[in-house]
Formats: sequence, C-alpha cells, structure tokens
Amino acid sequence: MQARGFEVTSAESVADALIQIESSAPAFAAVDLRLPDGCGLTVIEALKRRRPDARAIILTGYGNLATAVKAAKIGAIDYFTKPVDADNIASVLLAPKDCKPDPPKQPMTAERARWEHIQNIYASCGSNVSEAARRLAMHRRTLQRILAKGTPR
Repeated sequence: MQARGFEVTSAESVADALIQIESSAPAFAAVDLRLPDGCGLTVIEALKRRRPDARAIILTGYGNLATAVKAAKIGAIDYFTKPVDADNIASVLLAPKDCKPDPPKQPMTAERARWEHIQNIYASCGSNVSEAARRLAMHRRTLQRILAKGTPR
C-alpha cells in the first residue's frame, strides 16, 4: 500500500486500533474482521464516529452474508475475502464516493463459499467436529472428509 501512495500504520488488536483512531483518525482503513481481542467491525464503527468521511473496507478469511451486510450498515465501503490484491484495495479506497466498484475478476465459487461457511461453523464450535456436524445437519464423517480435503479453488 505504501508503493501506491498510502501512509501505512498497523494495529495488532482492536484496542491498538482504537487508540490510534483517537489520536489521529485515518482517511482510509483496511481492517481485518477477526482480531485477537475482538471484531474489526468495532474498529470501523469507532472510525466512522471519529471521522465520518473515512473510507474503510473489511478483510476476512471467513466471508459470509451476515457480516458483509453489517459491515455495509456501519459504513464499510466494501468487504473482501482473503486473499485480496492490493490493487483491488487501492482502487476501492480511491474510487469516487458515488462510483460503484467493478465486480471482482474472479468471484468466489459456490464450492468455496460452502467451504468457508463450513469453516466458520467449525471454528465457532471450537473445532469440535461432532458439534459442527450437528449445526450443519450433516454426518460427522462427511464433515471430516470435507475438512480433510482442504480449500477448494
């Protein structure tokens, strides 16, 4: 992002980000949804309160519709699932306010969306396969086979 003209600072946690926002709220922010001490949406809310014109995006490895909608409601201008290209981030952050960004060149496949949903449920169950299988309404062995396959492309 520095190579694209941005002044880059980083925060390792929600607490660090909130301290930085209070001292000097940035005009642009790329925030991870999952941080060690909380949710990146908290950071976006604080940033928008301190600086309403700030342009912020959410980055996540566990994309789902509910968090994307919540991010949009609190003022995030876009929501990216990892991995994401720095050029995409820069183009969204620098796009005119009324301009809609171009759709992604390689949108997430249905199989990838399914896999990420399964991973999200599995993580929320503390990596307990039996509980995750119950929540997903699938057999435990089926879930184990899906998890063993790894990430679809």
